[in-house]
Amino acid sequence: MKKTLTTLAATILVATGAQAAGEYDGALTDLANSTIAAWVADPVVLGAVRAQNVSTASLTEHEIIALDATWRQQTVSGGDLVDTVLSNTLSAHLKDIHMQGAGRYTEIFVTDIRGLNVGQSGITSDYWQGDEAKWQVPHETSGIHIGDIEFDESTQSYQSQVSVPIMDDGSFVGVITVGVNVEMLASAN
Repeated sequence: MKKTLTTLAATILVATGAQAAGEYDGALTDLANSTIAAWVADPVVLGAVRAQNVSTASLTEHEIIALDATWRQQTVSGGDLVDTVLSNTLSAHLKDIHMQGAGRYTEIFVTDIRGLNVGQSGITSDYWQGDEAKWQVPHETSGIHIGDIEFDESTQSYQSQVSVPIMDDGSFVGVITVGVNVEMLASAN
């Protein structure tokens, strides 16, 4: 019965496009406040974010936009910026978490205090997340952000992105964003 309801929900989502995460808000909030909250307190995450915040502190807006353009180009043709992020210790750690999720998570990425990628389980379409609500809401409110449910072409699943602020001694230092396969979330309930 749950499988049929999940399939029906997916069919409705296809017919209507992106939907608010409404019916999943409670489960997504619980996930943010438990599992994801533990990830942001992990020394591997905090250490990587602290280090990058030092190295990106003096970047100008123009330099950030140029890095984002370079990233976008390198997602197609490859290059040092993408390779450096994807091969760092934090990315390896996030890839492990992603694999342990057995399909529950579609993506996991961490950004710094400027909204720039620090590490990720897989390549993102852009390097600078600071111009998007998934980074802005946690930055401005120190609260979680739950995105609309959308169909993710790369994973062929319906996901909502849950973003949680990364705090260090009470100060905002970055954001973790987790794509959550809501079909698996529904079947786990």
